[in-house]
Amino acid sequence: MNILLKKILTIFIYHMRRTKNYTIKKFFIVLSNILIVNSRKSYDQYNLLEDAELKFFSQNGEDGIIDYIIQKLGLKKPSFVEIGIGDYSESNTRFLYETYYSNGLVVDILKDLKEKVSSNVNLWRGNLQVVEKKISSENINEILSNYANFNIDIFSIDVDGIDYWILKKIKPKISKVIILEYNSIFGPELEVTVPNNKDFNRTKEHYSNLYYGASLNAYIKLMEEKGYYLLGINRLRNNAFFINNDFPKKNFFKKIQEMNLIDCTDANFSESRDIKGNLNFLRSNQKINEIKDCQIINLESNKNKLIKVKDLF
Repeated sequence: MNILLKKILTIFIYHMRRTKNYTIKKFFIVLSNILIVNSRKSYDQYNLLEDAELKFFSQNGEDGIIDYIIQKLGLKKPSFVEIGIGDYSESNTRFLYETYYSNGLVVDILKDLKEKVSSNVNLWRGNLQVVEKKISSENINEILSNYANFNIDIFSIDVDGIDYWILKKIKPKISKVIILEYNSIFGPELEVTVPNNKDFNRTKEHYSNLYYGASLNAYIKLMEEKGYYLLGINRLRNNAFFINNDFPKKNFFKKIQEMNLIDCTDANFSESRDIKGNLNFLRSNQKINEIKDCQIINLESNKNKLIKVKDLF
C-alpha cells in the first residue's frame, strides 16, 4: 500500500475511533481490518518490529505490531490480559477484541470502569472480563486466578508505576507475549526501578511525570528469568515486546539483528511537565536532572536499598 495513503487512512481512522454511532463504528472496524490485511503482505520483509506499526485503538503503533506478532505465531483467536486501560478507548488490546471477540481480561482502577468500557465496546459479543481494581504485587496472581480462566496469549501491562514488581510476581511463561512500558530516561545500562509502593501514583510522586517504572535493562533481565526474550520495541521507544522462548526469534525475522539498547532508550517523545502541570518538553539529561532527588532501587547491587537518582547519574 502507498505509504502516503497508509498515513492518511491511519489518521482518518484515529479520529473515528471515539464515535458512539454504531454504523460509523462498524465501518471504522472494517476499514481498520482492510488496512491490517494490506499490511500483512509486507510482513515477511520486516527486519524490525517497529516496521509493523499501525495505530487504530492503541496509543502509538502497537495495533500493527501486535497483529504482526500474532500472525507470526499463528494465533487464530488470541486471548489477552491488559492491565491499565483507562476507559478502553485507547489501549493495546481493544483492536484484538473488536476483531476476534476472544477471551479477555481488562483491569484498571478507574471508577465505574465497566460502564465506561461498555460505552466503547459491545461486551455481549465476546468474553471480556472487566475488573475495577488497583493492581499490586500482592494481588496480581489472585486477580489472574479469579478472572483469567483461559490460556493467555497476550499479556500487556502499563500502570505507570510499580510495573516491575507486579511482573516479578507473575508465574514464568504466563503467556506467549508480554508487552510492557519501560522508562527510557533511565538509559540502556542500568537495572533500576521505582520502589514497590502499592500506593504509587506517577503524578503525585513527582510533578514532572518522569518518575515511574523501570529501565529497559531491568525488564530484560527479569523477563529472562520468566522465560522470555526481547523481540523489539516501538518507534517511540517506550513499549517493549517480549516473546516466550518456546517460540524462536527466527520465526519472526529472516535477518536477526542484535538489539542496540542505546537506540532502544533514545526516546522520541517529551511528556515532562513543570510544577504547574504544563508541558515543558525537557530533553535528554534535563529529564534526569528534574528527578535527581527521587528514590530508586539499583537491582544490580542492593534490591532493598533506596538511593537517589543523582547517585547513579
